Amino acid sequence: MTSPLEQKKIKLTGPSMVTANRAWDGAVIYRTAEHGWSPDLADAAVVRTSDEARELLAESVADDVGAIGAYIAPVEIKSTGAIKPGNLREHIRSEGVTIDLPVPA
Repeated sequence: MTSPLEQKKIKLTGPSMVTANRAWDGAVIYRTAEHGWSPDLADAAVVRTSDEARELLAESVADDVGAIGAYIAPVEIKSTGAIKPGNLREHIRSEGVTIDLPVPA
């Protein structure tokens, strides 16, 4: 039987990566080429084909102990080689919270 993940059609419109949230503290993390996770977008494994994206996502979803909610997201590759978020949602996630958090008394 084929898993739902394998049946899902993945269409890329440019370079992409897999992102999730770290299970124990909710931090935004990125799947690396070394099959681990990093909180640094610069460490993200960048894929360019649907097959690569499907494979990276499948291994990421399988790691549901270290990360939750893995999905494919677009990235932009600058002329310097730097990886930047490819849309507003990922830009916000990469920058952290958007409000001032209360300071404990």
